[in-house]
Amino acid sequence: MTENAYLVGLRLNGKKVVVVGGGTVAQRRVPLLIANGADVHVITRAATPAVEALGEQQPGITLSLRDYRDGDLEGAWYAIAATDDPVVNAAIVAEAERRQIFCVRADAARDGTAVTPASFDHDGLLVGVLAGGEHRRSAAIRSAIREAFQQGLIRADTADVMKGGVAPVG
Repeated sequence: MTENAYLVGLRLNGKKVVVVGGGTVAQRRVPLLIANGADVHVITRAATPAVEALGEQQPGITLSLRDYRDGDLEGAWYAIAATDDPVVNAAIVAEAERRQIFCVRADAARDGTAVTPASFDHDGLLVGVLAGGEHRRSAAIRSAIREAFQQGLIRADTADVMKGGVAPVG
């Protein structure tokens, strides 16, 4: 069964976003959240050196080196459950659902209430691809679309196309 997702762009400027986990997922997502003005709170037992450096050098990020606790999502607009413990990730999603906060679950995409698309920027467009929680498929299609832009097979400045974003959903 294919699960549908409604692709949306979140305006997170000044909004609290909680990322639980300090590994490679956080390493990829936190810089993008900061770049979009989010007030990022990372909660993790241990962080990669890159995540630790962000916590020390970047305004807009709070790094708490401790275990997740119920209540950590208080006041959040968006959450990412990215620990290496499926039980903890399930607890984060459960809290997010109780609080009506959209939550990405990195280890089991279909068990979260949101999915992060594979995306890229091209000539003022943000292009995102969702493939029903199949991250590798999303990434492959995203790469094919990026290559088509780079090769000129798709143009971002076509006069008969409305300006905005391209968002294939499959």
